Amino acid sequence: MLRQMKVTGLVMDPQTNTPILILSDPESETTLPIWIGLLEATAIATELEKIQFPRPMTHDLLKNCFDLLQVKVDRIEVCDLRNNTYYAHIYLRDKEGISPIDARPSDAIAIALRTNAPIYVAEEVLAKYQKSEPGAQPVFDRGKQEKWAEILEDLDPSDFSKYKM
Repeated sequence: MLRQMKVTGLVMDPQTNTPILILSDPESETTLPIWIGLLEATAIATELEKIQFPRPMTHDLLKNCFDLLQVKVDRIEVCDLRNNTYYAHIYLRDKEGISPIDARPSDAIAIALRTNAPIYVAEEVLAKYQKSEPGAQPVFDRGKQEKWAEILEDLDPSDFSKYKM
């Protein structure tokens, strides 16, 4: 069984200074934190803040390819949690049907945000997360979420590469 969830924030883990993506069920208090890389967090944050770059970033490029090929992102699913690693599938719909593609959750979510595709989490993943060690649970500092706003405000396309975008 799947539960539809929304991206409700990006925070920094105060112990590791690693970005954490927060998924929440809008109909309950269930949340799922997913530790992600800084570049993936930036890709998600720029979409959440609707920041546009002069040239397409990787997830924007994928969206453009899907559009050109007339492929729709039907949904994404965070489908498993093994050894503290989350797994996801991107479900693509074309005239032949729906096909799943294996993806990191951060990439799948970055694409879902760009294509307005729904995000689902398997109940099994939520159950596995709740059974995980207490040390694996993040310690949230809501004030750290403001750090993302500062990072995004200071963001310049030249920060990503020495090449012109």
